[in-house]
Amino acid sequence: MNYNFFTKSHNKATPQNQPIPGRESEMIQGRSGGYMFDAGIWQMLRRCLLIGTAQSTYYAGKQELTNDFATVLNQAIAENPRRVADEILYASDGRAINNSASILALVLLSMGETPEAKTAFMEIFPQVVRTGSHFYEWLNYTKSMRGFGKVIREAGRNWLGKEDVKGLAYQLLKYQQRSGFSHRDALRLFHVKPKTDDHQLLYNWVVKGWQELPSQIPSSALAQIWWYEWLKRNPSQTHEAIQKGRLTHEMAAPVGKMDKQAWQLLFLEMPIGAMLRNLGSLTEIGVLRSDELTNLDRVEAVLNNREHLRKGRIHPIDALKALKTYQSGGALGRSKKTWQPVARIIDILEKTVELSFDVVEPTKKVFMHAVDISGSMSSQVADIGLTCCEVATTMALVTAKAEKNYAIRGFSTQFIDLRITAKDSFSSAVQKASNLNFGGTNASVAYDWMIKNKFKADVICFWTDSESWAGTKHPSQAVAEYRQKVNPNIKAVYVTLTPYRITLVDPKDPMSWDLGGFDPSMPRIIQMLANGNL
Repeated sequence: MNYNFFTKSHNKATPQNQPIPGRESEMIQGRSGGYMFDAGIWQMLRRCLLIGTAQSTYYAGKQELTNDFATVLNQAIAENPRRVADEILYASDGRAINNSASILALVLLSMGETPEAKTAFMEIFPQVVRTGSHFYEWLNYTKSMRGFGKVIREAGRNWLGKEDVKGLAYQLLKYQQRSGFSHRDALRLFHVKPKTDDHQLLYNWVVKGWQELPSQIPSSALAQIWWYEWLKRNPSQTHEAIQKGRLTHEMAAPVGKMDKQAWQLLFLEMPIGAMLRNLGSLTEIGVLRSDELTNLDRVEAVLNNREHLRKGRIHPIDALKALKTYQSGGALGRSKKTWQPVARIIDILEKTVELSFDVVEPTKKVFMHAVDISGSMSSQVADIGLTCCEVATTMALVTAKAEKNYAIRGFSTQFIDLRITAKDSFSSAVQKASNLNFGGTNASVAYDWMIKNKFKADVICFWTDSESWAGTKHPSQAVAEYRQKVNPNIKAVYVTLTPYRITLVDPKDPMSWDLGGFDPSMPRIIQMLANGNL
């Protein structure tokens, strides 16, 4: 009698609901009950900034997630406030689903106890708080969490005293109030003093309005405000005000008479973000129709232009949300409008999703994409009407479309063929994957299948919430077995799509990487890892 059966299995495989022997201090128990490696505060911070925590996940509520976010953020600020500032900027520059997590982090950075934290806050403030909407959101969080001390008043005064008065006037007109604040409140709160005559004219309009309309535009910086005030007094002249004043729909719609021609004029000057959000409304009113070729050409020219997408900070998930919402004809989303989708616009949006991701030339490597299709991936992402599984499938597909040699399969407690190819549209791929959400999570089954079928991949990419708990061995043990039996040089990439502090990557494995969130550059990063360029 001996115990070889125990010692051999003990060394090679450990059930995922137990920590790996000898590695207990490096592992934490996830909310699913499984044990994963600790991702650390910096990796979790990036995930929280990119993904956000204001939406509950399958395993945690938004209050719990945001408490965790604030805790890790405060730890990071105490350790290295400059690095925190860099992470906030990284997420805010079009890489996060929206800017809210970055704005919340900015407030907490301003609360840091060291002079370095205050300095970092002031340096990045104008790069994060770019619009009037951002400004009001920042005011709201600041009022709730810390109040208006010296550093806050300086930041507010600087923002409201921008040298670009025309740009400032645009923001003050477009976003006249949000989150319980108006611009009059902000000017009084921060005791803003005008630097130029144009500033004085703008602040006078904010505080007092115009009882009488000046006979002439008082300054080129206030031209849009003049036309807005003129339209308030002449609502039947909406077309002229839009055309000559270059008013946006936020400016014209509340005070003008909106008809098809008014929307047509707005459409001709509509920036990319507004266009993406208003495709349904423009279709309902008849501006976008199958036979309106000139308008459809403009939609294509704007939405299928990489440079426009980059400058407009259009996130791929925004594009995917627009595609899904538009296809629904109004059944999805908050709009009460309904429309008959135009087929060409659906095709344009499919291309928009692909172009909004950042890819490079094919690597000629063999990729295995393992998409988590377990039950926990059916949870919604950031209140955008998309599930984790749908986002994961989209990101896997865009990476596959950039390559020639790939397979896309789904894992729960099995590893199945999703029958998704690069020729699939994003709509069809999402449909194929989202119909299969069920069961527990065992990332190791991907390696088991590849070992059994001797599938020699150069790179395996997992798209998951990383809550793997149902297997008899850890993914880090499974990849070691795969390297021993099939390909010793395989690179493993785990893309975690939830703001948890767990990772399936063994920190001692130099050929495995943990990437977080819905970063548009993710496909390019994966390709660079495949080529050994990172």
